[in-house]
Amino acid sequence: MPRCPWAEASASERLYHDNEWGVPSYDNQHLFEMLTLEGAQAGLSWSTILNKRDGYRRRFADFDAAKVARFTPHKIEQILTDPGVVRHRGKIEATVSNARAVIALQESETTLAELLWSFVDGKPIVNRHRRTEDVPAESFRSLAMSKELKRRGFRFVGPTTCYAFMQAVGMVNDHLVSCPRYGEVSAFRKAE
Repeated sequence: MPRCPWAEASASERLYHDNEWGVPSYDNQHLFEMLTLEGAQAGLSWSTILNKRDGYRRRFADFDAAKVARFTPHKIEQILTDPGVVRHRGKIEATVSNARAVIALQESETTLAELLWSFVDGKPIVNRHRRTEDVPAESFRSLAMSKELKRRGFRFVGPTTCYAFMQAVGMVNDHLVSCPRYGEVSAFRKAE
């Protein structure tokens, strides 16, 4: 299968590309997970993060924002000793503060999904990139998302991280047009 070239680096990346990357997700828990993982990836390879994904799920209560929001400084210290996650204090503390920001959103009667998908008017943007070099690292939408998330107290959500997140959760379809997943992912629609 002629996948997007980035997915050929490892078996875990191929599996992720072929089954998850770019599929529209409106699930709040999954969106929190992917926002966390994309923030953790900053400065590292995506393969590193995929290989630690189970560790993140275990340490961050399967990305249940209500549980993570209650993590104490002691719990953060415990996580920092686990080689199953990226042991970066700032990124771990950001996950906890981001969970608290998710809860604040809910208390203001909106959801993480509603906020994030508002940057693409609730439906995926389908791009038509032919070469990897054509795929941007950020966009005006990811810049706007970054600014709004930061305003609401989120951390490790720069415009490049936000764009990678948008690609991951299907807000933008950046599979190359030559990739079989391009058409498959374009066919996904929000469950009504």
